[in-house]
Amino acid sequence: QVQLVESGGGLVQPGGSLRLSCAASGFTFSSYTMTWYRQAPGKERELVADITRIGGTTNYAASVKGRFTISRDNGKNTMYLQMNSLKPEDTAIYYCYVYISYDRRSYWGQGTQVTVSS
Repeated sequence: QVQLVESGGGLVQPGGSLRLSCAASGFTFSSYTMTWYRQAPGKERELVADITRIGGTTNYAASVKGRFTISRDNGKNTMYLQMNSLKPEDTAIYYCYVYISYDRRSYWGQGTQVTVSS
């Protein structure tokens, strides 16, 4: 079965950095675009960044462009989100997401909490 497991969240001061990981299993990781979403308290879930199956194309929310970098290692079935220059408004639960076309289903990880605070 499809599993997505996020890790790497935590508490960091403003201006700091974190790297999130999403370990995938149960599907052909290299065949699918992967996405990071986040949800802050009281707000709707929003797209942070996505990356095509071989990493040739990336897309970022305007609010994180220039600070966050999405990447993937298809040999390790893992996606990453390098987050630099973190701001308090980046505080959220970060989720890994994939849409699997052959069964027409969306899959989410359990999320990892990122808190940016002094």
